Amino acid sequence: MRASGAGQVPGLAAGRGGAGGVVADVVVVTTVVVVDVAVVVVRRAESPRLVEHAANTVDTDSTSKTAAVALTPTCVWRISTEVIIALDEQFGEPVDAYVNGSQVWLREDGPNGVTLEWRLHPVPGFRAPDGVGTYELFPGVALALATGGTPPARPQALWEGLEVFPAYGEEVEPAPLAAAATSSLGLAPDAAGLVDHQAIGDEWERAGGRASIVDALLRQLGP
Repeated sequence: MRASGAGQVPGLAAGRGGAGGVVADVVVVTTVVVVDVAVVVVRRAESPRLVEHAANTVDTDSTSKTAAVALTPTCVWRISTEVIIALDEQFGEPVDAYVNGSQVWLREDGPNGVTLEWRLHPVPGFRAPDGVGTYELFPGVALALATGGTPPARPQALWEGLEVFPAYGEEVEPAPLAAAATSSLGLAPDAAGLVDHQAIGDEWERAGGRASIVDALLRQLGP
């Protein structure tokens, strides 16, 4: 990327003269990082997502191709009995369940009423307990845990963690998302921040569904 002038950060406008002094233009500073493989990541203070025109900030004389990396705000909880009971008490049964073990809730409980997707991620190589249907699994486990009964399988043998993120790609900052999610579930997340869902999905597909999605999320979110 060409330098924009000594000591000047790209994206800052020069001051303009005016009566009584100099009036500075008000601008938003966008940080652009270009790595060796020519992937451009843009993190803006007012938006956690990558804007499509980010590639235009790269020197147009460069022969390298660039790719935009979209980052999604998310919160993650490691699996526990408390998480399962809280989901059941606060949200009830999932709105959808999948044969691979995923359990999904859609709720308008995000910042400013944004719809959030709450997803219980199955363990790698998930196998449902014998005799338990896809839509019976979560309710059966939750009921047993809440009443002191014996669940069809331990939660840790079925799911590895809970994730929540904006369902339809809305731009939400991680901190307000974490606050809203904590208020809804009654449990603070183990981690929150921005993640590359595409990279995690690609890793999961390469592993034939035997990669840990929650581990991949936590690696991106850091300690």
